[in-house]
Amino acid sequence: MAEPALNNVVEWTVSELSSALRRTVEDAYGYVRVRGEISGFKGASPSGHCYFRLKDDKAVLEAVIWKGTFTRMRVKPEEGLDVIVSGKLTTFAGSSKYQIVIDTLEPAGIGALMKLLEERKKKLAAEGLFDEARKQLLPFLPEVIGVVTSPTGAVIRDILHRLADRFPRRVLVWPVRVQGETSAAEVARAIDGFNALPQAGPLPRPDLIIVARGGGSLEDLWSFNEEIVVRAAAASMIPLISAVGHETDFTLIDFAADYRAPTPTGAAEKAVPVRADLIAELMSKARRALACWQRGIEQRRKELAMLARALPALNELLSAPRQRLDSCADRLPRALIANAQLHHNQLTRVAARLSPRLLKTRLTRGSEIVMALDQRRARALRVALDRRAERVRSAAQLLNAYSYRGVLGRGFALVRDGEGRPLRAAAGVSAGMRLDIEFADGRVGAVADGEAKEPKPQATPRPKPRPRGEGGSGQGSLFGS
Repeated sequence: MAEPALNNVVEWTVSELSSALRRTVEDAYGYVRVRGEISGFKGASPSGHCYFRLKDDKAVLEAVIWKGTFTRMRVKPEEGLDVIVSGKLTTFAGSSKYQIVIDTLEPAGIGALMKLLEERKKKLAAEGLFDEARKQLLPFLPEVIGVVTSPTGAVIRDILHRLADRFPRRVLVWPVRVQGETSAAEVARAIDGFNALPQAGPLPRPDLIIVARGGGSLEDLWSFNEEIVVRAAAASMIPLISAVGHETDFTLIDFAADYRAPTPTGAAEKAVPVRADLIAELMSKARRALACWQRGIEQRRKELAMLARALPALNELLSAPRQRLDSCADRLPRALIANAQLHHNQLTRVAARLSPRLLKTRLTRGSEIVMALDQRRARALRVALDRRAERVRSAAQLLNAYSYRGVLGRGFALVRDGEGRPLRAAAGVSAGMRLDIEFADGRVGAVADGEAKEPKPQATPRPKPRPRGEGGSGQGSLFGS
């Protein structure tokens, strides 16, 4: 093409070209159905949308599932799953790529579903949800049975009919969809709802739960393979029976349930015993108990008869005691007379020792002893009082001898300061100090007029000269003139 011709080509902006390409792709292909393998799936993003790729051996197609569509999907996308998707083909201008906005997603054939089912089974088994140790024992005769199923199908009628034939019980039905997009969530909510009922509430809490559905294809039963249903069944505190599909159908809830019934009718048969069989068994046991009791009574009667034959006759048992009684009766009058005579002799000997003269003599001696003791008591009391009086007089004399009042009586005085403390030296007296002077006959207040003064030493009187004797010595004569 010549250069002038190129210059005449219409000029596009990037946004205009992207919009034109988008309209072209959407108009040309619009709603499409594509098969491929999921690649790069990492779960929902924080916004709730899912982004991944569909690929085959030659090409890759970007895919997106919006949040609202993802929550409604019965089968969720998983890495490596071969699927068939339906949606709208469009472009994403921000990356210059085309993509499919998926509305529906389903596994590509039974093989893909079986692969997904096997992988999910291994995952849940690794978490311990299928362990036998988690399973509970079913109650022998539940009072209330909760049934999770469709209220309009033949399953609930079969269960009710079978329960009525075997042992009528109260049944609570939690209606759910057993197929479709919302089926799994409804079944899980029903199981959790029965477990959440209070024990003594207006609606009784079931003693047993039956999750039931009729037969169908793998796609029809897929709701009971969802993780939300399996986890709800494993977490149920009420024993749970799974009765989904026919005997050859297996779903993941069968492994998590406490018991797997082959059919809904089989679940009803497992839930309750046959009332007629129970009554017959009870009557049989009652007859056996009565017969056993009768045999025991008869056996004991025979044993008693055998023991009775081994016992001696009544006359033989009583003959010896009768003879002893007769012998004692014969000896009793003589024994009474001898006993009375013996006691009479003893009384006579005692009475002989108790004559009035003897009693009077003993009383006189006793009186004399009492009078002598009384006199001794009086003398001892006077001596003790005299001794204590003498000790009191000695103590009083000793007190008077050591009392300072005796010193005051000899002309001395006791000087105290204004607070009543004795003054022992003149150095403790200052001018103007108030004094209290105690004499033998009373007290006098005084005021000191000056400082203490040293006492003047007194002159020792000189001895008078002795007259000289005739001998001219200074000593007197011992004999006088």
